[in-house]
Amino acid sequence: MSETAQAPLRTEDITVNVGPQHPSTHGVLRFVVTLEGETIRECVPHIGYLHSSLEKIAETLRFGQYITNTDRFDYLNGLGNELCYVQAVERLLGVEPPPRTQFIRTLMAELKRISSHLVYLGTYGNDTGAVTVFLHAFRERELLMNMFEAVTGGRLLYNYLRIGGLRNDLPTGFDEQVCSFLEHFPPRLEEMNDLLTKNRIFIARTRGVGLLTAEQALSYGVTGPTLRGCGVSYDMRKLRPYAAYDQVEFDVPTFPEGDCLARHLVRMEEMRQSLRIVRQLLDKMPDGEVQADVPRRLKPEPGEVYERVESPRGELGCYLVSDGSDKPYRMHWRGPSFYNLQALPEMVRGGLVADFIATLGSLDPVAPDIDR
Repeated sequence: MSETAQAPLRTEDITVNVGPQHPSTHGVLRFVVTLEGETIRECVPHIGYLHSSLEKIAETLRFGQYITNTDRFDYLNGLGNELCYVQAVERLLGVEPPPRTQFIRTLMAELKRISSHLVYLGTYGNDTGAVTVFLHAFRERELLMNMFEAVTGGRLLYNYLRIGGLRNDLPTGFDEQVCSFLEHFPPRLEEMNDLLTKNRIFIARTRGVGLLTAEQALSYGVTGPTLRGCGVSYDMRKLRPYAAYDQVEFDVPTFPEGDCLARHLVRMEEMRQSLRIVRQLLDKMPDGEVQADVPRRLKPEPGEVYERVESPRGELGCYLVSDGSDKPYRMHWRGPSFYNLQALPEMVRGGLVADFIATLGSLDPVAPDIDR
């Protein structure tokens, strides 16, 4: 080798911790990331910081007592969690809720979907450097929180649904409150869309970043907007309609690119579709009772059931086993964030460390939905 020739540049892999801390890892999540320079070679998620034993606690409480615990699995989808659980118990009991109950449950679930997606929108703007949209999104979410408080008395955790019905009917004037929101929110949503989605810096941060193919997504059990962002039209509200979803018309948005931008666009369109569903529910809302006649002490026949609903993060499932007593023999919760997180190493491998948080945020994870 001549004196002027230089030896090839060698780099050495380094391992760093990303998390666990708010807000970048969206909860108490830790990722061990192996880097070669600025390129991610491997990513290993470490969970287990939020063990709550909520599944085991179900075995110690009567079926009706457990409802309030379901809000805590995914605190951004409390009413949707309650819906999944009570429908599972109702299937064990063979109970059919009244029509008005089904419409109100669907109405509240869709308002909660918008609320959850607004948290995603604000925090994802924060993840990608657009702080302003965070303030706009949370301003609009406050209107929804006021509505939840008017109906349930709570703003985050609700304990509103009951087996066979609801704790109470909608309060007087609630229809007008929702109609006012339906008039107010669409232009605000488009304003936020202009602020973030059409921002060229945001597009550069998300287009072609965090790629996931449909085949990879399906192999990992990915569902929700993350799967629909790969072009797969999989939505439990359409595939297996529950509550009053068979009474309304809506589209399931999909985008085939499989990147962060596609997942973002799915959620933006889902908010528009949720507004469409809410309008139809208000127009078709039946009169009548909101509670079916069920025994005070519930003792389902021995058996098992698996109930599925579409949460803002994907397929949410509740597996219940009854041994004939008034308490579940076994309860297991299928949190969509857990399955979606499995695909993260595939999405970040070969990408830049600067894109890691943008890719993670595009999954819209909720830590208690991952680690129970």
